[in-house]
Amino acid sequence: MSDFDIGAMQRGDWPAIRSIYSEGIATGNATFETEVPDWPEWNKRHLQECRLVARANQQIVGWIALSPVSSRRVYAGVAEVSVYVAAGAQGRGAGKVLLQSLIERSENCGIWTLQAGIFPENVPSVSLHKSCGFREVGLRQKIGQRDGTWRDVLLLERRSPHVGL
Repeated sequence: MSDFDIGAMQRGDWPAIRSIYSEGIATGNATFETEVPDWPEWNKRHLQECRLVARANQQIVGWIALSPVSSRRVYAGVAEVSVYVAAGAQGRGAGKVLLQSLIERSENCGIWTLQAGIFPENVPSVSLHKSCGFREVGLRQKIGQRDGTWRDVLLLERRSPHVGL
């Protein structure tokens, strides 16, 4: 299917994950975050069972993880996607393989809805999510500021056809 090996993220992968995340932050179009948190904070924010990395030639070139959208029990099957691909590996399919693998893994973990909040200017990310079955559900106008500028966020979601029916 691809030139990428997809595997579970390990604690020792953090330096590569941090580096790729930092590249994404630097673009200004990947996240509202302006700096990478330390490992304990990042680890606390993301679900343990849905973290994957993509490797090419034994090097991590991308990662994907889920965050709970709420601590309320009724939303236990709803999670937010974060996906980042190293600048040098973009456009080669790593993001798609990661997202497809995460969808399968998330359904095996009982997650029925995946959501993504994406800056509308991040056209490649919007296209990636739509190619994997996400649909636009709204535009959150001027929802937050990045570097003093109000930014819109496009909200996309994918509902599992198998889980939560």
